[in-house]
Amino acid sequence: MAEKNLIIYNTLSRKKEIFEPLTAGYVGMYVCGPTVYGDAHLGHARPAITFDIIFRYLRFLDYKVRYVRNITDVGHLENDADEGEDKIAKKARLEQLEPMEVAQYYTKRYLDAMDALNVLRPSIQPTASGHIIEQIEIVQAILDSGYAYQSNGSVYFDVVKYQSDTNKYGVLSNRVIEDMVANTRELDGQQEKHNATDFALWKKASPEHIMRWASPWSIGFPGWHLECTAMSRKYLGEQFDIHGGGLDLLFPHHESEIAQSVCAFHCEPAKYWIHNNMITIDGKKMGKSLGNFITLQEIFSGSHALLQQAYSPMTIRFFILQAHYRSTLDFSNEALQAAERGLKKLFEAFKNLKHIKPSDKTTIDLDLMDKVVEAMNDDFNTPVVIAHLFEAVRQINLLLETTQTITADDLLHFTEDFTAILHSILGLTEEANDTSQQLVEGLVNLILDLRTQARTAKDWKTSDQLRDTLSELGITIKDGKDGATWSRD
Repeated sequence: MAEKNLIIYNTLSRKKEIFEPLTAGYVGMYVCGPTVYGDAHLGHARPAITFDIIFRYLRFLDYKVRYVRNITDVGHLENDADEGEDKIAKKARLEQLEPMEVAQYYTKRYLDAMDALNVLRPSIQPTASGHIIEQIEIVQAILDSGYAYQSNGSVYFDVVKYQSDTNKYGVLSNRVIEDMVANTRELDGQQEKHNATDFALWKKASPEHIMRWASPWSIGFPGWHLECTAMSRKYLGEQFDIHGGGLDLLFPHHESEIAQSVCAFHCEPAKYWIHNNMITIDGKKMGKSLGNFITLQEIFSGSHALLQQAYSPMTIRFFILQAHYRSTLDFSNEALQAAERGLKKLFEAFKNLKHIKPSDKTTIDLDLMDKVVEAMNDDFNTPVVIAHLFEAVRQINLLLETTQTITADDLLHFTEDFTAILHSILGLTEEANDTSQQLVEGLVNLILDLRTQARTAKDWKTSDQLRDTLSELGITIKDGKDGATWSRD
């Protein structure tokens, strides 16, 4: 079992804290998933990969983890507030489909993209539409507590009364309610609210609204914030360990989740709140609302106008892991191409491990896993982990050149550690070669065999000619005492 000295940054306390789960040996983690009305884009990949890393590492530390990531298939209105049309219903109306047809289609495409990125499936993946009963029960509990009110068939959370009694609204986002009240405009058709800052727990459906359910208050649909409170409670309990999501969800979504739980269950839902930062383009957040997003399928195919080439799923994963999850990450072709080169270097070193010949003593540093665990224990610091891997690559190259040596037992442990870090912790896998790649590898290996024969026959002219020809094609040959290895420039 790895040492459990994990420290994480808790958005709630705004500082790093020692991770101590509510129940020893077990972790409950809830992460807000996508609203499925369009294809997943690069911005969606970051939270998925961030919490995949956290999921993987918690399991590496031998925690038993229940990871819940929801699918929002109803209730998320166009402007992330209590106005506009349901995002999925709008898509359904425009494409003349059933809303659940839209949700099912884009859920599958989202999961396919996550599979390509080697994002592990969560333990439970609930949908908002599958938990209407639980949401109605929570609305009633908040009404009973006195912190919600009915208005024309809708039910709203009374933010001002809640803040007056608890002084908690803003505990996560550090916002001041007086400023929010002063700066929140009254939305058209929302005169039924007591205060502009109040948010919907249940909305009465207008005649044209497609997705609707019966409730004690009206035929309608649940509020967006309510869904996650209902699903996290059902599968993780009233209190659980980690609540995660993108930084853009911190307010109002996560702030409102806390308020709902305090009023319905008399406790805050999560002990630790973890938020990943955004991917930006020219300094602006990537998102559908700004129209500056690039879908993952466009990235994998290279079909978007901003792309100079296609980038593989593992290149995207590696690109995201090169920045700490709490830092912004700016998109550029140059950064993706650098990630592509760096990833190839890691896998070439990984393959070259099998070419290292053991010796009778070890002269390299064998503390790779200890250094990686130390970095991951410091708030999942993947950039430092990657730096340690590249130092390991340097050592592998020295071993290949026989300027450093390693014993058979140490080589076995070093290989096991390198493999575990690359595959199990970082989730990086070598992508299946296509036919053309297999052809290139086969031809290069054949040329190397011919060159070896030429060198054995002391035909240095042919040997040098073959080496120089490969070099002109961007393939570098390294001669060692145990034979030649090759890599692409």
